[in-house]
Amino acid sequence: MLKIKFITVGSLSESHWRAACEEYKKRLGGFASVTEVCIKEARLPSVPSDAQIAASLEAEGAKILENISPRSCVFAMCVEGKQYSSPELARFIERKVCEGCGELTFIVGSSYGLSPRVKDAADTRLSMSALTFPHQLARVMLYEAVYRCTEIIKGSKYHK
Repeated sequence: MLKIKFITVGSLSESHWRAACEEYKKRLGGFASVTEVCIKEARLPSVPSDAQIAASLEAEGAKILENISPRSCVFAMCVEGKQYSSPELARFIERKVCEGCGELTFIVGSSYGLSPRVKDAADTRLSMSALTFPHQLARVMLYEAVYRCTEIIKGSKYHK
């Protein structure tokens, strides 16, 4: 069975965001074994310097990299990443699985993003949109997007 791992930085503070992610994780369970690794966000002052942000991204990045399986196909969520339509992403994922990828790992950094080391370790840099969304909503959107891809691959009517 395919494995899907979500590595996220920071917790979801609102119950409705947690409930939405849980619902999509449950739905994905029919297609894959789903795990989530939540890494604690580095503490920063209310107005951090660039150096403080860079240091926190590196600290978070080290923890992220520890949780990536060696044979996983890694997707780093970042603003400069490639944008796919849902069918395009589904085909891309399906191709990776057909090529022997047994685990897909999706990484969501903190509100400051991901360290360059994590981005460099990723097979694909993926962007949701050129629009800006609240960080916690973006996580829910990722779960839904991955679920939608699995439904497209299965040929269900979820994606119209």
